[in-house]
Amino acid sequence: MTKDKIITIFDRFKNKNPEPKGELNSINTYTFLVAVILSAQATDRGVNKATDSLFKVADTPEKMVKLGLEKLKDHIKTIGLYNAKAENVIKMSHILIDRFNSQVPDNIDDLVSLPGVGQKTANVVLNIEFGHPTIAVDTHVFRVSKRLGLAKGKTVEIVEKELTQIIPDAFKRHAHHWLILHGRYICKARTPNCNACFLSDLCPSSTESALSDS
Repeated sequence: MTKDKIITIFDRFKNKNPEPKGELNSINTYTFLVAVILSAQATDRGVNKATDSLFKVADTPEKMVKLGLEKLKDHIKTIGLYNAKAENVIKMSHILIDRFNSQVPDNIDDLVSLPGVGQKTANVVLNIEFGHPTIAVDTHVFRVSKRLGLAKGKTVEIVEKELTQIIPDAFKRHAHHWLILHGRYICKARTPNCNACFLSDLCPSSTESALSDS
């Protein structure tokens, strides 16, 4: 893909949604980290429903530890894998208290050292809470970037590297957000809505593009 085409794609994203926002609810950086941990293999809507009551009683590592494992499980039992996630949140909270003065670290190495925090989670936190130009690759970003021809990698790690290399710095701050929202609402996994897509003329996977080339 040419540099001009890449710029055109992200220019359109920017014009369509200049300041994209995440859909996970949070009160502060700590609660955002908790929400992202809970969101693995779960919907943002489902996480928000569970954390609405949770964050009213536990919005700091100290309050989460005081709440305890069993009560935390009660709050998040509607979320998939809640037992393991609850254990990770409690362990993570203890580590934040003991090693980081109860503050969420703002670097990748310290973040991924926390229980329940992988590369994607760390990148989301760095991007949204600290303003770092990171690219967090979830299933939506993986799918959309490959459909658009922005990446060819067969793993999340490779796609992240590809996107980091080709996306101009001016767009990196919001790039993964644009791709996530596009995948969530337009370029869906099973039924992509190419008719409503403002990138269909640039997309090699689009049915609209295929028709125009025929």
